[in-house]
Amino acid sequence: MRLSVLLFLHVVATFASGQKMTAATVYWDPDHKLVHLKEGVLETEGDAYGYLNDTLISTGWSVLEIRAGYGKTPETDEVTFFLAGYLEGYLTAQQMMDHYTNMYPALIRNPKVLGPLKTFIAKQDSWVREQVKLNKTSDPLWKHMGFITSQMDGLQAGVAHWAKEHGKKPLSLFAIQFLNAVGDLLDLIPALVPDSSPPLRDFKLPGMGHCSALIKMLPGYENLLFAHSSWYTYAATMRIYKHWDFHISEPHTATGRLSFSSYPGFLVSLDDFYLLGSGLMMTQTTNNVFNSSLFDTISPSSLLAWQRVRLAHSLAHTGEEWAKTFSMYNSGTYNNQYMVLDRSKVKLGQSVDDGALTVVEQIPGLVEYSDQTQALRRGYWPSYNIPFHQQIYTLSGYPEMWKEYGEDFSYDLCPRAKIFRRDQAHVKDLESLKYIMRFNDYKKDPYSKGDPCKTICCRNDLRAVKPSPGGCYDTKVTDFHMAGDFIAEAVNGPTTQDGLPPFFWDKYGSISHQGLPRYYNFSFVRMQPLLFEP
Repeated sequence: MRLSVLLFLHVVATFASGQKMTAATVYWDPDHKLVHLKEGVLETEGDAYGYLNDTLISTGWSVLEIRAGYGKTPETDEVTFFLAGYLEGYLTAQQMMDHYTNMYPALIRNPKVLGPLKTFIAKQDSWVREQVKLNKTSDPLWKHMGFITSQMDGLQAGVAHWAKEHGKKPLSLFAIQFLNAVGDLLDLIPALVPDSSPPLRDFKLPGMGHCSALIKMLPGYENLLFAHSSWYTYAATMRIYKHWDFHISEPHTATGRLSFSSYPGFLVSLDDFYLLGSGLMMTQTTNNVFNSSLFDTISPSSLLAWQRVRLAHSLAHTGEEWAKTFSMYNSGTYNNQYMVLDRSKVKLGQSVDDGALTVVEQIPGLVEYSDQTQALRRGYWPSYNIPFHQQIYTLSGYPEMWKEYGEDFSYDLCPRAKIFRRDQAHVKDLESLKYIMRFNDYKKDPYSKGDPCKTICCRNDLRAVKPSPGGCYDTKVTDFHMAGDFIAEAVNGPTTQDGLPPFFWDKYGSISHQGLPRYYNFSFVRMQPLLFEP
């Protein structure tokens, strides 16, 4: 076993501070098709090794790092992904169980949803596995989809191993699928059972599955800043920042190395916020689809958004390749605006080449994308849950919503568009980037009109009428230089900026928040992989 000096010092500091760090190594027995797990050690000759630093309560984030496929056993990529999933499942099993406990009631509010949902998920999973079997030898997309399926199977097996050791009931495959599909379920559930969610006339603002994002180029191209703030229920704040380094032999692979903000049991970010070994960076904000007739096209014979995001990350070298890969087998669920930044197209202080920023938007039946590098050259690209592409905007039903409810549904004139336009010029470095992404001066800001959610970082719990524990609950930031080393800074919890009080769970005892901090008043945490080698 040989660890880097950086990791060794980190491990020593972790134990000295009393933090809960769990390390483990897994070995594959090819003769008996068995996994051997050794807890408490990081052995670099292992087929997969890594650690979980369980610091959610003290810093707002746990950190998971896994390396797989670098061991001495010559095995297939499928086994590498299975073992990576197994190790993650074992290390994060308790957090996965807690997160499932919290997310299930947040999404399954109507019991009659469960039957149709389980049927759809089972059919979709069967279709995917059949396509992998039929096409993996001829199509790299399905080959890689097989890897992702293996990772999910490993995740379930790793949780089962931990549960057996601790005398607990393991998570079902449906539970693992449910967790990964949380984003897709925001659209899938109302599509399957139309009366399971409030009628559209009750929407006064785009709903809670939303986010704010900003990509900012400094005036002399001195630096590129990249940031995202998630909006959803505060019950989803069981955060794990993940660093994965998988050695993949499949020749079409763009990278097996990625760092991203995530959650227990998720094989994706969901937020999304990714730094990839291919040189790409990606983030996203969610769009509503008000034209519910579009959901008639949804079929289990498709790939869910979380699966297509993973495939695009694995196979794409450019923003356009990312968009084309993501477009295939569109499920029409988790309909987002994705921003894919290609670092290779940016030469700081010199030029920003075409293809630096690709914006991708999805609705059922259509994925549209375009090169929006010109916006970066002009200074910034904001994103705030309203479609940019005119066809997507129109087909989604936004013009009707604008007509009925006003400019909250206008791409150019909604509150966050105005605030970003007004304040982005003050963003000059990481600190000012953090400030704008946590911004919420709703009592004084004329564009907020007294509403704590008509701003960059929503606090729905501060509304005077019908407050609820939801809104903007994190922020992640990085810049051009940091991203090259997979470094970011992240904070978990509702914003306390501009004099706002910290959020306490005490008022909301009826809402499941198992394993979460009692209150949130955390600072930004530096996220940096320790096991990655140059």
